[in-house]
Amino acid sequence: MRVVPAGLRRAAARLLTENKLFAAALVPALLLRVDAELGYRWQSWFNDSFSYVASAVSLTLDPTRPSGYSVYLRLLEPFHSYALVTISQHVMGILVAVMIYALARHRFGAPAWVAVLFSLPVLYDGFEIQLEHLIMADTLFLLLVMAAVTLLLWSPRPSWRVCLLAGLLLGLSAVVRATGLPLLAVFAVYLLIRLAPGRSGAGRRDWRRWSRLVVGVAACGVAFALPVVSYEGWYDVQHGEFAMSDATGIFLYSRVMTFADCSRMQLPVDLLPLCTTVPPDQRPVAQAYIWAEDSPLNRFPAPKFSPLPNKLAEEFAIKAIEAQPLAYARVVFDDTWHAFAWTRTAFPNAATYDEYLFGYHSLSVPPRDPTGGYSSAMAYYAQGDPSTVVVNPFAAAIRIYERYIWLPGTVYGLILLVGLCGIVLALLARGTTPGTPARGDQSPRTPPGLLPWLCSVVLIVVPAATAEFDYRYVLTAVPFACLAAALAFGSDTPGRRWLARRGLGGTVAANGGAVAVSGTVTGSAAGGAGSVAGGGLGDGTVEAGHDQRDFAPDSS
Repeated sequence: MRVVPAGLRRAAARLLTENKLFAAALVPALLLRVDAELGYRWQSWFNDSFSYVASAVSLTLDPTRPSGYSVYLRLLEPFHSYALVTISQHVMGILVAVMIYALARHRFGAPAWVAVLFSLPVLYDGFEIQLEHLIMADTLFLLLVMAAVTLLLWSPRPSWRVCLLAGLLLGLSAVVRATGLPLLAVFAVYLLIRLAPGRSGAGRRDWRRWSRLVVGVAACGVAFALPVVSYEGWYDVQHGEFAMSDATGIFLYSRVMTFADCSRMQLPVDLLPLCTTVPPDQRPVAQAYIWAEDSPLNRFPAPKFSPLPNKLAEEFAIKAIEAQPLAYARVVFDDTWHAFAWTRTAFPNAATYDEYLFGYHSLSVPPRDPTGGYSSAMAYYAQGDPSTVVVNPFAAAIRIYERYIWLPGTVYGLILLVGLCGIVLALLARGTTPGTPARGDQSPRTPPGLLPWLCSVVLIVVPAATAEFDYRYVLTAVPFACLAAALAFGSDTPGRRWLARRGLGGTVAANGGAVAVSGTVTGSAAGGAGSVAGGGLGDGTVEAGHDQRDFAPDSS
């Protein structure tokens, strides 16, 4: 111990003492991730994983999705270790929970047990741990967006430098996953509300605040554009088009094909091949109109993800939405509502659903993109066999854990509702509108939960509106809802006063916080028991319904 300076030891001891409840929650969460590493050595595969690795090895940007995650894989490629990739992603998941706790407890003064309570879904959800173990972009995306949110919320009055760095992180998230693009609007709205001068009268002080607002929003926007425009320029060099992909129109086409009726649309001749005569109630899920062999998109010359099919598909989709706006709203609502179901169904199909589970064996790695004498880019990246090695008893432990310990969608909905109530009650209690100073306070009093709450909503609605619902997208939306809910109980909030009246407003009480934390874990287990199969449809009671229809043949 003498090797460690005394000042550092004292600081570490003080940190542990001040956060002992969170530390107690953190240790088992770390052990679960260690078990996942030891049980599934050293990664799990999803069907999109292979494209990410192939792009990383060749540095060829994928036309189907942004390849920012592939750049991250490329940075780690010299180590030829999937273990390094997944360990780094498990660390990212832990860091997201740390940011939720730190903001709630140390920035906004929520009780320790509340801050810990709302970090538990990130720390302990079995599907979250499995997502971190996948060679997929979602965990990196989540970390970047949460870091941007933390920067803006940590500063009482975000300076242009803070806005610049937050915008840069958000822009990086957009080149990792396209869902980061609409989040710029959320950040811009929040900054406009947060930095707008109040009704304190005209004068030099208000002028300075207006200038701070303009400079802050501009800095965020410019920094956001830097990685996005750079990526589009790189894409233009490789594919001859200034864009992030050649897939946005195709995915939107798949969204509308669950209801589009060509007899109600005025279509030019070049869009007619995209029609189908299959009645809407007999059509499969949206993504089948991209990947199935019988998709009308395959009537165009290959490759499917190229400028012409993408452009025509987008034009068709827009005309379908204009002709049937209510039908479009219905399918978006239906898909979004999936996120709040108590149980999980095998959506969109059994094979895809099973890839979100710690299984009994490795997903087959296709012999594609042979590189450097190896049978595939995946083998080249690892300089060996890229298959997952399933090792018991570690694998069995985390597989059973995932089956029973997860956050039901209904609980996610309740967490969103808590965050929304916190925002509304805070505004009502102040008797002001967002951005207006409370009496005797010249600083804007925007409820801090507004930013993460809007992020969570956007992250579940936008995929449903532009492509299709996926359970993976819910996992990246939940942490922001948890943060918003935790901030509803910050110091000097109606939520905190409500807790105080019930003796729950301080640190963990013997009959308060400990019970609440324990109740959440057991509640999640109860919600998951018997609902999710550790081995997929072949070993459990997943509710498989109409969402697994085969692609109906087109009679046209």
